Amino acid sequence: MDGKHDQADYIVSGRYLLPTWRHADRIEDGAVAVLGDAIAAIGSRAELTARFPEAERLHEPAGLVMPGLINTHTHAPMSYLRGIADDLPLMTWLQEHIFPVEQQLDAEMVYLSTLLSIAEMIKSGTTSFCDMYLFAGEVARAADETGIRAWIGEVLYDFDSPSYGKLDNGFAMVRELVSAYRQHPLISITVAPHSVYTCAPTLLERAAELAANGGCLHVVHLAETESEVATCVERYGVRPVQHLHRLGLLESRLLAAHCVHLTEEEMDLLASTQVKVSHCVESNMKLASGAAPIPALIQKGVCVAIGTDGPASNNDVDMFAEMSSVAKVHKVVAMDPTVMDAETTLKCATFNGAMALGAESEIGTLETGKKADLIVLDLDQPHLVPLYNLPSHLVYAARGGDVIHSMINGRLVMKQRHLLSLDEDMAIARMRELSTKVLRIREQAGAAK
Repeated sequence: MDGKHDQADYIVSGRYLLPTWRHADRIEDGAVAVLGDAIAAIGSRAELTARFPEAERLHEPAGLVMPGLINTHTHAPMSYLRGIADDLPLMTWLQEHIFPVEQQLDAEMVYLSTLLSIAEMIKSGTTSFCDMYLFAGEVARAADETGIRAWIGEVLYDFDSPSYGKLDNGFAMVRELVSAYRQHPLISITVAPHSVYTCAPTLLERAAELAANGGCLHVVHLAETESEVATCVERYGVRPVQHLHRLGLLESRLLAAHCVHLTEEEMDLLASTQVKVSHCVESNMKLASGAAPIPALIQKGVCVAIGTDGPASNNDVDMFAEMSSVAKVHKVVAMDPTVMDAETTLKCATFNGAMALGAESEIGTLETGKKADLIVLDLDQPHLVPLYNLPSHLVYAARGGDVIHSMINGRLVMKQRHLLSLDEDMAIARMRELSTKVLRIREQAGAAK
């Protein structure tokens, strides 16, 4: 090598490196070398520090280096509604509390609320998220400024939107966003019709065509509640999954959120058409929507990822908490402690999340050539000692607050729990100010009923 050394910007190392979801793949005293936005090498700390002597070193003696978590379904701007209408059924929650307030929503509210959720996501180990909400351009602006990886969609409905007004304007907005972010390294635009109960068949077909023509991910809420199923049967004579199948919309580009109420035939349809599923267990529990048949979907070969849903129906965006709930709920539903084991659950939150977003060649595991999206946890905590199995600890014991460093696309966005890409104090202060405005809107909406 003529005395020359390989180049790297960072060497991130810890007591353990877990490059996948499998405990057997761990590397003790392991490290990741990062050059630019990508992983240059993984291996032992001794090997990589010798190979890249000029790289900046970020070493945690009690640290665990692992892939960042991937939140495949959320509504990040809904942090402004956190806790405002809890303990209600989904349709009551939506129609009587959420939709009326959203009619007065504006761009600034979305931008500020998104910043707050991004702060929460980064501080709890999420490095990528898939969002569908209103004023998607403001969500994208917040994501761009903070350096998080994001898939972002403007939600489309049959009725007028406070963001774009008439539906044609909504489609025009999506096309503009697709064009604006086509070459962006971190932001991808999705096509996001809300659901089968808020979108006519023509809207759903038009959205699918736009997604196909634009090379975009296609995102929809699907089969979330029994009332959704009943409404679909009443209107169209078939259940939601069958409705999309009859329209020719079940395909590998589709990411379906929830999928709680499914028949055996519908599960087979999702598997055969390679539809991806985002499982949002805590929202489903909180709204009493039901327990999705996730073990059965996985057994049939469906790619199941994990999402938190929005901060108004969860009420957080902490993927560590979500993993713990996912594993435990399905054990008690099946009365079988072996279902949704720790490795399966961790895979859903990492590699399967990447697959669901069509990004498994870039993120989801730590491998040479992939993007440098990684987090470091501090294992020197009372609730993480002793340690026998890494995936078990990550699913059943670890908390979002254990994450101390976060890197996205090779950029350090949090160090020693200090956010480097956004002003956390400002985001919190502005949200407190915004909450008074939200309360006024809610009071006005109630008076107008």
